[in-house]
Amino acid sequence: MNITLIISGGIAAYKSLALIRALKSSGHQVIPILTEGAQAFITPLSAAALAENPAYTELFDLKSESEMGHIRLSRESDLLLVAPASADLIAKMALGLADDLASATLLASNKPVWIAPAMNPEMWRHPATQSNVARLRERGVRILGPDLGDTACGEVGTGRMLEPELLSAAVDGFARPGPLHGQRALVTAGPTCEALDAVRVLTNRSSGRQGFAIAEALAEAGAEVLLVSGPVALPSPSQVSVIRVESAAEMLAACRQALPVDLAIFTAAVSDWKAASPSAGKNKKNGSQSLRLDLVETDDVLASIASDPQRPKRIVGFAAETVASEAELAGLAEAKRQRKGADWLVANNVAQGAVFDADRNQVLLLRDAMPPESWPEMPKQQVAQQLVARLIDAQ
Repeated sequence: MNITLIISGGIAAYKSLALIRALKSSGHQVIPILTEGAQAFITPLSAAALAENPAYTELFDLKSESEMGHIRLSRESDLLLVAPASADLIAKMALGLADDLASATLLASNKPVWIAPAMNPEMWRHPATQSNVARLRERGVRILGPDLGDTACGEVGTGRMLEPELLSAAVDGFARPGPLHGQRALVTAGPTCEALDAVRVLTNRSSGRQGFAIAEALAEAGAEVLLVSGPVALPSPSQVSVIRVESAAEMLAACRQALPVDLAIFTAAVSDWKAASPSAGKNKKNGSQSLRLDLVETDDVLASIASDPQRPKRIVGFAAETVASEAELAGLAEAKRQRKGADWLVANNVAQGAVFDADRNQVLLLRDAMPPESWPEMPKQQVAQQLVARLIDAQ
């Protein structure tokens, strides 16, 4: 496959050299384009040597533009990959600017465009960046990452570019389409946290492992996956775009912004309650030995998306119950499936609390007009793969 690799400015540009090597090892042809910022970190000669192709840098290069170089670079490729994608280049893409070779090539492209963002965590969280990313996603641009971890500026947060081997694996999957190729999937995972005061939150024990495993299994099957995750200590799955949120309201907003999608799987353990009026400061002990909390229901993410005008073609919900028998679990789960408007529902019994933060799960699958299907206890990765296999069979 022919790939135009656009490298923008930032310390993560050094990873692009390893990415070129990984893509070449997989048999892909790579044409590098370096922005002016990228050249402050790596040289065109290094990129060209690894790619075994010329590296392009200038929009107004006499020889290249006599052949309409930016048009040719955008049309002769099967895929345009921007890695790293800086906040500046993402903004240019969102606005449709074309004042250098990279942005002009992207604007002239009629081929798939993927970006791997890399920037300071605060820059990534900024509403301007999030608005720009949402606009690109609406236009069909695939967002890969960023990941959670240490950044070059010494801060910890979401902003790291995905590792080259993960990006290369995503390209390999695109080159060899799986059974869900061309479908967009939304997955929620982890807990939500609802503020009680300035320092405390109402949350639950969900680790996010099941949702992350499902997102990865969907990506391996060829789907374009967006994972909306509450606060968890898990790295981003391979080939998956991740949005990190905290509250149920933030999760619902991110899910609505992701629509339309073909498939939505709601594994997140969304807090059912939140403080009616969170305290602006810390609630301290005052000698009364008690504290009364006024709680109200949170947004129902699953039911809200199920009733949205852009409702996904298939919705899979998850339900954690504390029951004494599988029959009771099936009854409660089926009632929830119908009440929430889900097509399928995966239920598990957490009466002993063993499922949370564990590597294994035992679930009951309920589908419209079909008898409940009980699965034996198995690793959460296997649960994910088996669920995705059922989804593929149901297409």
